[in-house]
Amino acid sequence: MTVAQITQPRLLQVGPGAVGDVATVLRRIGGRRPLIVTDAYMLSSGTIDRVTKPLAEAGISFEIFSDTVPDPTTTVVEAGAAVLKAGGYDSIVALGGGSPIDTAKAMSVLAANGGAMRDYKVPNDIPKMGVPLVAIPTTAGTGAEVTRFTVITDVEHDEKMLIAGLPCVPAAALVDFELTMTMPRRLTADTGIDSLTHAIEAYVSRRANPMSDMYAVRAMGLIARNIRRACAEPADRAAREAMMLGATLGGLAFTNSSVALVHGMSRPIGAFFHVPHGLSNAMLLPAVTAFSAGSALPRYADCARAMGAAGTDEGDQAAVARLLDELRRLNEELEVPTPQSYGIEKGRWDTLLPTMAQQALASGSPGNNPRVPTAEEIMGLYAQAWS
Repeated sequence: MTVAQITQPRLLQVGPGAVGDVATVLRRIGGRRPLIVTDAYMLSSGTIDRVTKPLAEAGISFEIFSDTVPDPTTTVVEAGAAVLKAGGYDSIVALGGGSPIDTAKAMSVLAANGGAMRDYKVPNDIPKMGVPLVAIPTTAGTGAEVTRFTVITDVEHDEKMLIAGLPCVPAAALVDFELTMTMPRRLTADTGIDSLTHAIEAYVSRRANPMSDMYAVRAMGLIARNIRRACAEPADRAAREAMMLGATLGGLAFTNSSVALVHGMSRPIGAFFHVPHGLSNAMLLPAVTAFSAGSALPRYADCARAMGAAGTDEGDQAAVARLLDELRRLNEELEVPTPQSYGIEKGRWDTLLPTMAQQALASGSPGNNPRVPTAEEIMGLYAQAWS
């Protein structure tokens, strides 16, 4: 067996009220003067107070950078890195969904290493560690609080770049499901399917290992059994807690295995058409799973069983058929739009297919897929997903 390298934050605090420990956790990782990285909604909604109040009570001085945007861009990262360097901050506290956390990771990398964000695009190395980061997710979705990845859109090239390495791993994460209780239905659905995609792809990846398998199987069970309830009954604490734990476990799974073809194809959709990341994954998951399943039938069958879509006594072929039915049904019940119904213009979609296919392949993620596609096959999958 190949030796697996496992990465994760030095400190994880998981459970209701965990955000209240931010000052203690920050000091444990050596932070004394943090820059809080968040977005405008966290400010306007007052959620930021869940972080600033305990910091102020502990006598920790801080400033706030709230200019992050969905699908983080090189422009915002460069502005944030300049603030980080100019202010002499020794740490970052990132509060929000995957976008503020990804922005904070990239800011730390760029401030420590200089140059341009493109210099650190996979497979390029990140030479220096940046300031330590405490990640506090407010959505049950990306798993960014525990991963060694950040995805940044290069505004000059209309490309979502994957940046990866130890400098992107948060030093600590506070995983508090109470921060997700006000998530709207659409966000709950899209980020939940994103988490499910993380777990499935980590499990079927060519880079899977026993540790990532353990995280992935548990994540699939938690998410598949609770996502509908979390969407239908947003105040259900048990469902929200299960979704948050599933998202974090899914993050631990794919950061120690990999994502695969769904994510490789998803990034260009986000870059060119500004579709939220979780939603673009959801658009692609059924078609890509059907394309890939024959090359890893026992693994996909395990996914069906972990999700409760198939019984333990069913054969692999029957189990995979049930998995494909469940993924299609999940998209229907949670009203996941197709690219067509989302409003993407067909002519532009078709014109960009070769470019999107090349960008997907260049990301490296399709190479981890059980069935490694050609550019032509990727274009075919995009066409299939269209409507």
